Amino acid sequence: MREPYYFWLVLFTAGTLVSFFWLIVILGHRRQRNFERVLFFLCLALLLFYGASLLAVNAELYYGNPAQSLLRFCWTLLCIGLFFLPALLVHLHVEYAVIRELLSSRGSKLLWLSVSYLPLVLFASHLASLVRQRSDFDFITPINQFGIGYEIWLGSAFVFSAYWHRRFARIAPDGEQKQFHQSIRWELLAATVWLPLIYYSRNLSEDFRIGATYILAMFPLIPLGTLIRKVQKVNFLQIGRQRNLMYAVFFTFIALLYMSLVRRVSLWLEPTLPPEATAAILLFLPVIFFEPLQRIMRTSLRKAAQGEMDATQRMMGPIREVARRGDSGKLVQFIGEWVGQRLELAKVELVLANNGGTTEQVIAGARGSIAEFPIRLSKTRAGKLRVTSYGAMLSGETWAAIESLCEQLPSILDLCHLIEEKLQLERELAERERLALVGQTAASISHNLKNPLGSIKTILQVQLENPEMPESMRAETRMVLDEISRLSVKLNQLLQFSRPSAASSSDGATCDIREVIRNVLDVLRPEAETKRVHLGSRIVEGSSTVDASAEAMHDVLSNLVVNAIEATPEGGEVKVQVSWLSLQCSITVEDEGSGIPQALQEKILQPFFTTKVRGTGLGLAIVAKRVAEFGGELNITSPISGERGARFEVRISPAIVRRTRSLPNNVA
Repeated sequence: MREPYYFWLVLFTAGTLVSFFWLIVILGHRRQRNFERVLFFLCLALLLFYGASLLAVNAELYYGNPAQSLLRFCWTLLCIGLFFLPALLVHLHVEYAVIRELLSSRGSKLLWLSVSYLPLVLFASHLASLVRQRSDFDFITPINQFGIGYEIWLGSAFVFSAYWHRRFARIAPDGEQKQFHQSIRWELLAATVWLPLIYYSRNLSEDFRIGATYILAMFPLIPLGTLIRKVQKVNFLQIGRQRNLMYAVFFTFIALLYMSLVRRVSLWLEPTLPPEATAAILLFLPVIFFEPLQRIMRTSLRKAAQGEMDATQRMMGPIREVARRGDSGKLVQFIGEWVGQRLELAKVELVLANNGGTTEQVIAGARGSIAEFPIRLSKTRAGKLRVTSYGAMLSGETWAAIESLCEQLPSILDLCHLIEEKLQLERELAERERLALVGQTAASISHNLKNPLGSIKTILQVQLENPEMPESMRAETRMVLDEISRLSVKLNQLLQFSRPSAASSSDGATCDIREVIRNVLDVLRPEAETKRVHLGSRIVEGSSTVDASAEAMHDVLSNLVVNAIEATPEGGEVKVQVSWLSLQCSITVEDEGSGIPQALQEKILQPFFTTKVRGTGLGLAIVAKRVAEFGGELNITSPISGERGARFEVRISPAIVRRTRSLPNNVA
């Protein structure tokens, strides 16, 4: 009766290896999903069943009458594996249904899991009694030891799984997956029908009992073996990128099986040949297969390399399309998302060198092994691509694809930057053309309106000097004159904005900044006093000459001070200060107003943008324009004290500053 043991030996060895194979693949892949976690524990339960059965069969085969402690150890592992098998089988299909969006309700998922794991509690005492038994270990039909209740539970798990495979087949994205789910469905239904035969086989012959159990023990091997092919062929379960891991584990198992075969053949032939001679012959036998294997591997590697190159080129197409839009920020984001999606990576970070700093785009994902790939432009390092895999390592084809991608990214990034610069120049040119048109229109309007307004103003002023004008009309006439003056101010602003500065630094025009500030403050002091705002300044004595025309500096300072006076509440103070850092001149105007929101600090420099009810939106636009004309720099800081105040700072570059050394002095 040793022949049946060899059949069991082959079956349990195959089951142990296949279960162990998937454990290693899942550990190496480590995709952070509940499905993979449950599949791992399901394979672990099968490994306990097959491994314990294999150990028991080997003990029976070699010892004849093995020790009870060894059999009890095998029986304990086998019972634990079978005990958790139905619940894990149901849980696995529930998790896959969640992935395929067939079970979206959290309540439904919890309900199914509760139903699947509830029998664990009910059968826990029975499991404890099975583990504690000291004899009658039935390794041939262990299911019968669990009783009819367990078989009903296991059969229900088979039916439940078959039901879900029917639904999975309906929504399968391709024929390969549909065929896989349909085949698993029929296998599960066949196993369900086969279970009663196991239960009633105890009343039948020993051969029938062994055969029925042998067939049932083969059922798990069919889907696990088919799954290996589907993963390798169509990337089922998204483990295809770990192909090198699967190959490595597969060939390792082949080598272990061959070593086991060498040992067994040596024992079989021991009466004829010494075991050492048999082992030597069998160990050197694979040498004759090296040349055919080399040819096969060369062809396979060439196809794999060509396939990865084609895949990389297909992956680069959408990246080029995004690069042609000229938005480097969106390009960085798209590369991270696209590469992570196509290469099935847990996380992708694109880090680009940027004037000594870095720009990072992080795509959230699970933790895994991290690898960094440099992105080089000529001999300069333009950045790096940091990728995190789901598994313990990146597969060889993924590594090659990322290296190829990093070789092409510099040209893509350069293309994006060039298009971005081109679009920026086009926008600036369009803006200048628009402003030029606005300036021409403003000049025309101002020219056509100033003379009539001047005539009206003169006539009204003459009428006011007439003593015969009634007092009621005199008040209304003054009101009209005030409105005409206000219109004149706005027309002057339009003229200021529409024409360039009368002289710039390139013309050699200079001015004394101290005199310009005093003139501006003298002119605007009455307006400040009317609003009860104090004007304070801190300037230097002596000559403080800058390479800019007095008119340009007057336009800058007058508009800044007027804005500050209008923003400052009664009793507040507007400060004008000139400071020097080495040869750089800094002119600041501070107010105590409500401040400028961060979102508006760029918009307020645009023409015709205003937050005032009666403003033109040209004051700060004139400031920005004049500062740009004489090569200065305008900075805005707000708030400056608590949540209030704003500071406008005009910096004049050191190359155009002329200053006579003098001591600072406070001028009120």
